[in-house]
Amino acid sequence: MASQDWMHKDFYAVLGVAKDADSDTIKKAYRSLAKKYHPDRNPDDAVAAEKFKEVGEAYAVLSDAKDRKQYDAIRSMAGGGPRFTAGGAGGGGFEDIFSMFGGGAGAQNIDIDDLLRQFGGQPSPTRRGGQPGPFGFGGFGGFSSQPEPRKGPDVLTDVRLGFRQAVEGDTVELTADGRTITTRIPAGVHDRQRIRLRGKGRPGQAGGENGDMVITVHVDKHPVYSIDGTNLRMDLPVTLTEAALGATVEVPLLDGTSTRVKIKAGTPSGTVMRLRGKGITLPKGTSDLLVTVQVAVPRKLSAQARQALEAFDAAMGETDPRAALREEART
Repeated sequence: MASQDWMHKDFYAVLGVAKDADSDTIKKAYRSLAKKYHPDRNPDDAVAAEKFKEVGEAYAVLSDAKDRKQYDAIRSMAGGGPRFTAGGAGGGGFEDIFSMFGGGAGAQNIDIDDLLRQFGGQPSPTRRGGQPGPFGFGGFGGFSSQPEPRKGPDVLTDVRLGFRQAVEGDTVELTADGRTITTRIPAGVHDRQRIRLRGKGRPGQAGGENGDMVITVHVDKHPVYSIDGTNLRMDLPVTLTEAALGATVEVPLLDGTSTRVKIKAGTPSGTVMRLRGKGITLPKGTSDLLVTVQVAVPRKLSAQARQALEAFDAAMGETDPRAALREEART
């Protein structure tokens, strides 16, 4: 099917060949230009990328005998080639086009609407009484065509949520592109996440579907919790004694309740504990709470506490916690 854009594009000029060039000449020109403008040779070059696209389109039409024949005919009808003139000596007129379909200069049985359909066009509107418009084409030298459906543009917008709103989900009202819409934000969204609302963008063209609305979510920080995928995450401060000797400590949960967890003796700072089912409530169940143990170091020490720590250090002897680190750094 011929494209409605062919009448505006000179594919011969794009490839730099004559209108009577043979297939070998066209192929040689295409290969040379495709190599010149190939994206691998021209990274991040928008001009070269467009040239590469134009060269490919031109070759796709001119390398196909049927498409090339239709292209030449359409260009002639639109005044883009030498075969269409107003008549007179040396003028081909419409007879040249009609002859392509088995008729001659005196052909009387050409269906103009059928001819237009074969070139990708649409029959022209009729006058009152069922008579066709001027020349049967809806205007001299051209023909009516149906534009291709195109999807409408997307609309971009933002929404800011409190941490609990993001965790629990919420219905929000937002204004975008001059419209106010209400939509549901699902539970567990994280900062900078994008939500796409299908069909809520701008209208399509020529019957095309509407574009989408793309919402970028901004989530306020929480002093204790953060979102990690579908899970919650938090730091759990413990004392040196609790980490060294072990203890059972209380962990606050987002819903206002709490749970107790056991810290094993000798637990190092940075250890992550997974509390299953204590995270975010989702349609498919509740996610987990990831608790990172952090040994709290006091900023100020009383004289008694200092003496106790010094005694502890002496009791540990010559233990060097960085000895293994130095060895591993040499590997």
